[in-house]
Parts: sequence; structure tokens; C-alpha cells
Amino acid sequence: MSYGDPQEVETVDVAFGSTDLQKIAGEMTDSMISSPLLAEITANNRPIVFVERIKNKTTEHIDTESVTDSISTKLLQSGKFRFVDMSRVNEVREQLDFQNDGGLVDPSKAIAFGQQVGAEYMLYGNLASIVKTNKKTKDVYYKMTMRLMDLKTGLVEWADETEIRKAETKSTFGW
Repeated sequence: MSYGDPQEVETVDVAFGSTDLQKIAGEMTDSMISSPLLAEITANNRPIVFVERIKNKTTEHIDTESVTDSISTKLLQSGKFRFVDMSRVNEVREQLDFQNDGGLVDPSKAIAFGQQVGAEYMLYGNLASIVKTNKKTKDVYYKMTMRLMDLKTGLVEWADETEIRKAETKSTFGW
């Protein structure tokens, strides 16, 4: 067994892989952080963002939760945004119920309901692909599209796309 460099380019096949995930997450976050409009929005404020899980519109099984996690982590590390994690609402509610209704937590130390903040923006996107094959070649095109919507106005404040194209030539014995 051996360990590999997670940053090394992965070239096993044309399927969506770790290199693609890193490229997409990096390009999308760089685009958001360098956007003049978002620079204006984040100049005196760290807006609160809800990140919706990226939708997989490809024919492959792709762990879009991992793509979503990478993007939100990079944005959080930029120091320009704060996040609410909607995937944990039920667990938070259970904990608050436990603290307030269970009789096991000192009431003076229990966190009261109704004190959380809501998101100001929603970040969402799609990952799509087009696959073409002939007798010798398989060509796969991926396109990631993301948008940031102001939840108060419904206006899309930022949008961008990034693309990846991969080609694989069939060997004498198959793909």
C-alpha cells in the first residue's frame, strides 16, 4: 500500500474525480471572492449564506455533497462569509428541546429558542455533463454553474460557470 498526493492530477479515466472536484471548487470560490459586486457586499459585513447541495445532472454517481462541502469550506476560510447549516436543523432542534424541556439542563444555562440568525443569501448550483462516444474515443464535458441569490430581494447577485473536458482513447482491448 502507498499514499498518494491528494493534490496530484488524477488521470485514471474520464469519470468525475478528485482533480475535477478540486478544480471546480477552487474556480468557483476564486470567482466569488474576486467578484467586484461581492467585494462591495462583503466590504463592511460578513453576509450569512445558506449553501444548497449542488444538484447532479450528470449520468454518473457523483458525490455532490463533497463538492458542496469543499466550496463552502473555501468560502468560510476566506473570512468573507458566514454560514448556516440547514442540514443540521433537526439535530439543533433536538438539542434545544433537550436543553429546554428535558429537565436535565440548568435553565439558566440552556439556550433559548428563537435566537438563531437566518441566511441573507443562498448559494446553489448544478453539475451537468455531455458524454459522446464513438468506436475509438470517449469525450466527456462537465459544466458547473453556480448562483448567489439575495433572499430578501430574490435577485441573483453573482453567477459563474466552469468547464472541464476529458477525452479517452480506446485501447486495443477496451476502455
